[in-house]
Amino acid sequence: MRRWARRLGVTIVVLLLVVVGAGVALDEPLPTGASGAEADARARRMMAAVDADAWARTGAVRFVFAGRNHHLWDRTRGFAKVAWGDTEVIFDVSTRRGHAWRDGARLADPTDALDHAHAAWVNDTFWLNPLPKAFDAGVAREAVGEDGLLLRFGAGGRTPGDAYLFTLDANGRPIRWAMWVSILPVGGLKATWAGWVRLPTGAWVSTEHAIGPLDLRITDLEAAETLGEWVDGPDPFAALVDNPP
Repeated sequence: MRRWARRLGVTIVVLLLVVVGAGVALDEPLPTGASGAEADARARRMMAAVDADAWARTGAVRFVFAGRNHHLWDRTRGFAKVAWGDTEVIFDVSTRRGHAWRDGARLADPTDALDHAHAAWVNDTFWLNPLPKAFDAGVAREAVGEDGLLLRFGAGGRTPGDAYLFTLDANGRPIRWAMWVSILPVGGLKATWAGWVRLPTGAWVSTEHAIGPLDLRITDLEAAETLGEWVDGPDPFAALVDNPP
């Protein structure tokens, strides 16, 4: 059970408890929309509303997700640092290989810590900004109703096949989404998209997601075009560069 919880991530476990504890009988069927020009137009309008081009120029991000996981993401080099409790991990997001420390001592076998950190990174950065992924390889787009955009992720992440229905406002910015994800026992669980913040690079991200009584917040959010704008001293990822795992 402990390993299962680590793999799913604390966020999903909490969501399960909220759903069960509230006695919410959701399990809505996954809607079927229409692919083609209208779906693509909605996706482009959504990406323009959050300035996806500015996000592409955002080379470094740091934030805290749900008050638990502290992230430093070097998007330019594809490196990430995730810290929680007494554990800190740095890793290459493409290879999932890296180093881990607990109470300041380097772990001889970082396997479990790396797995936990990667799962947290996938989950938390997706909540941070999945919108520019609308035209990634393996993503299918469907127009649903008058203001819905369904994105089906056939590849990527840790649970390929998940689907998200975004409800867009008049400008194309999401106001909520409904989720059909393999690790939840019900379909159609809804979360709000609010607390929009414009990053120094120009990109817009939502920092407040309410799921019933559960409030998932992104705090201490900072962004820059390069990690070097923040770092005056040693490279926080020097151990990955100097001593590749």
